[in-house]
Amino acid sequence: MTVSVTPESFTMVSYDAGEIAGIVQKLLDQIGMPDLDVQVKVDETSPLGRTQVVSQDPVVIETESGAIEDPKRPRQLSADGTADVLGRALLRVADRHRSEFATAPSDADLTLAQSVSWAVYSNGRLERLGYPSQRQRWLYHFRNRHGFTDVADAAFDRLWTGPSLSWDEIVALSDGAIAHEPVG
Repeated sequence: MTVSVTPESFTMVSYDAGEIAGIVQKLLDQIGMPDLDVQVKVDETSPLGRTQVVSQDPVVIETESGAIEDPKRPRQLSADGTADVLGRALLRVADRHRSEFATAPSDADLTLAQSVSWAVYSNGRLERLGYPSQRQRWLYHFRNRHGFTDVADAAFDRLWTGPSLSWDEIVALSDGAIAHEPVG
């Protein structure tokens, strides 16, 4: 098992590749995949916040430096933000290794509602692992895609607290919430 971070030495931001690798290794241990090879490629030239898994085997995660930056200290790494962003990506990788996610489309083919639902499911699990959560932020984000209804809130709660959901369950919760969204 190896975790590698590129660049190994940062020049435009004050990040430490060893710290990022340590956060990833801790996450891998916690989610039960300590032997997974992971490459994290940080684009330090971009202050934006996009993160994506570009390969499952080996696992390659590309992130723009703004995604893991401390919002109160520009160009400084946020350990919590790094665990949040990379933890979501690693949980998605772990899910894709489960047979219950065999029918999940590629990330590029997910609808926005499906992507948000999967992120909510992942963030709830990160919270249970002891990481700071932004539950209200994710609830609002979920409501924006699924409606401001009691049905949507119940679906959110099930996703957030679900210990082991399948892809079909995530889709059913998402679709069910959307179906109850008021028209007009």
